[in-house]
Amino acid sequence: MTNIFPPFDPDDSPRRRRVNQLRSIPVRSIVPNLVTLLALCAGLTSIRMSIELRFDAAFAAIFIAAFLDGIDGRVARFLKSTSRFGAELDSLTDFLNFGVAPAILIYVWALDEIRSLGWIAAMIFAICGALRLARFNVALDDPNRPEWQANYFVGIPAPAGAMTVLLPFYLEQVGVPHGLLTAPLVLFYTLTIGVLMISKFPTWSGKLVGRRIPRESVLPFFVLVVVYVALLLSFPFETLAICTLIYLGLLPVSWSTYHRRLAATPPATSPEAAPHKEP
Repeated sequence: MTNIFPPFDPDDSPRRRRVNQLRSIPVRSIVPNLVTLLALCAGLTSIRMSIELRFDAAFAAIFIAAFLDGIDGRVARFLKSTSRFGAELDSLTDFLNFGVAPAILIYVWALDEIRSLGWIAAMIFAICGALRLARFNVALDDPNRPEWQANYFVGIPAPAGAMTVLLPFYLEQVGVPHGLLTAPLVLFYTLTIGVLMISKFPTWSGKLVGRRIPRESVLPFFVLVVVYVALLLSFPFETLAICTLIYLGLLPVSWSTYHRRLAATPPATSPEAAPHKEP
């Protein structure tokens, strides 16, 4: 009987593919993809909740998708099961979770009040998310790039863009009134975040910070994490609004520190230095 679901791995050569057909696939190889698919389910659920005007549930689904997106790559590296298939699946999932789902939520919540203009703004944000991810997929790292540049992204990453664009929604949940100017202001803000996602604005990522923690800082770190999670569970929208405002406030600082370090970098080390490209 012909197998209607033949195994597929884009990393395999024809010879290697014939060999792989004779052996089973270890479970550890599919666990990261299952995590990614769960994130995709969360994003699709967010779209449904937005259509049903259940905005809290829609946002919760996006938040869950962001959490799963943050761990699937780490799970793949931990289990040594990274693959091109997983990378492509993760990219497509990110587009839906951090491009389409937030755009639908922000449109149904506020932008539909200005009809076609609101829909155009939502589409532009989603398209910017797609372009942001596409640029990451084709980006090649410069082997001569200084290590400090790995601490910066090119533009706002897609997950951060999704959580940042929802700031007006957070503010309404903590008591900011929804008035006649809400939709126009949200339109302008949504377009601004979309442009920042596809721009070359260097944004601090902190990837090089925290890889190792001094031994004396381990216990305070645990306490800070517990306090943050407790605040997030007890006062979710207040915590997210404050964190988003802090993130936006750090953007000029990121720009300044990046260009200051770039000016101090010898030209031979980085002839055309560019921030680290991440989604």
